[in-house]
Amino acid sequence: MEDLSKNRKGPDMKLSTKSRYSLRAMLHLARHQRAGVVMAREIAERQNLPETYLEQLMLSLRKAGLVSAIRGAHGGYMLARKPDQITLAQIVVALEGTLSIAECCDVPNCCVDPVTCALKDVFDDVNTRLFDSFNEITLAELAHRQQVKELAEVPMYFI
Repeated sequence: MEDLSKNRKGPDMKLSTKSRYSLRAMLHLARHQRAGVVMAREIAERQNLPETYLEQLMLSLRKAGLVSAIRGAHGGYMLARKPDQITLAQIVVALEGTLSIAECCDVPNCCVDPVTCALKDVFDDVNTRLFDSFNEITLAELAHRQQVKELAEVPMYFI
């Protein structure tokens, strides 16, 4: 059997585009919260996202109470709560409804009996761990991590 513990990256298991784009947009809002309202166009340009798609995502985030929308010529979006009160799990759940790698009982003919299915237990455990991991990280922490990474990339010049 192949030992995958050395290669933690493993096979690709990807979040949807909706979730990834929403996380990037929310990170942008968290990092620019002092500016107040941020226009969708700015978020789209800075995060390289399609603006019309971003608007759809922001509607879902607004319905979930994660962002506030301001209408008008100088309108845009802002976080509805402080970044340390919003978790990555809340963002993904607002777009996806769940945060999971598999929901096998919802799939027809997935298994004969969900009560005796060992895979169901494994998927449930992994789903719980995945949710808990995303729920432990706040937007404030993610914004801090981003800032640290960006500062590490800035070359330092000494005379």
